[in-house]
Amino acid sequence: MMEFFSHKKVQSYKWVREEEIALTIEKISSASSVGEPVDIRELMINLTNDIYCRCALGRKHGGPNGDLNFGVIAGKVMKMLVAFSFADLYPWFGWMDHFTGFIRRINKLSKELGDFFDQIMDEHIRQNKHNDPNYEKDYVDILLQVQMKNSIPNFTRDNIKALILDNFVAGTETTSTTIEWALAELMKSPQMMQKAQEEVRRVVGNKNKVDEEDIQGMDYLKAVVKENLRLHPSVALLPMQTSVATNLKGYHVPAKTKAYVNIWSIHRDPKFWEKPEEFNPERFIDNPLDFIGRDFKYIPFGSGRRTCPAVVFGVTAVEVVLANLLYWFDWEMPKGETLDMAEGFGITVNKKIPLHLLPRSHFP
Repeated sequence: MMEFFSHKKVQSYKWVREEEIALTIEKISSASSVGEPVDIRELMINLTNDIYCRCALGRKHGGPNGDLNFGVIAGKVMKMLVAFSFADLYPWFGWMDHFTGFIRRINKLSKELGDFFDQIMDEHIRQNKHNDPNYEKDYVDILLQVQMKNSIPNFTRDNIKALILDNFVAGTETTSTTIEWALAELMKSPQMMQKAQEEVRRVVGNKNKVDEEDIQGMDYLKAVVKENLRLHPSVALLPMQTSVATNLKGYHVPAKTKAYVNIWSIHRDPKFWEKPEEFNPERFIDNPLDFIGRDFKYIPFGSGRRTCPAVVFGVTAVEVVLANLLYWFDWEMPKGETLDMAEGFGITVNKKIPLHLLPRSHFP
């Protein structure tokens, strides 16, 4: 938490976000110049992958010889995490996963991941830049230092690999999905889109560059992000485990019972929210609700000691990317296409139909 997800550490990677966002804006500008639509989902997945890889691994996902690509491997991981498994639903039929090839695919993917992470860790050990005062430690550096100092007994390479993968899965698709939903909701309401763009362009002024510090003056943009996470929480079901036995509304719940908090349902509960199915950022203007989870009617990142550790990392990325998309371009639906807001199922509650938009450069 302190070493990688603190506010200070997140701010230290501002230059990474700026470089990767600039590259994405260039790609969109190229499409705009020839009147081609862009796949927002694909762009945002690639952008968030690249930001995470540079902050956590010290470089983008390709191997030095082009032989390994974390972006490709990560895509396989996402698919396998939501693939059907007999053992998940019918444990007594778990042996069927061998016949379907599921176990074989899992083992193959595990080896690919292991090889990639071994390569990354070996590179960091060889570089050994910890004595360089100008070197900005990444996530792998931090975990290797924990291992070398023996701060945690029996902290192995497998532990490091698992932590890297956990953070990647938790932080990349959730961020890209949040941005896609936010842009879709603004496309659905031209008045809200206009209001958000006018605010962003007014705050940025004549600089022709969105600085992260500018976001603090964008109250409506922040409200858009909050309302988007209410209506489209990154994770719909939050897995938990009871620590002690308890009684809940007449039901006995033993200790170590797996439980799921339905964030999606809580965020749409009419007891807590007026017109809960409507996207209305105004409800968060001058509203003390934040992402900390102290008020249990709004818990997009969970609550308490088990809250998502990467809140600042994720929200910062969402806000600055969305501000850039609204600053540089005006957006239209491609000719003949309609906006479909149906939800799909995956690691996140994603948009079932990927968002394709036609960018028009605001600055000719």
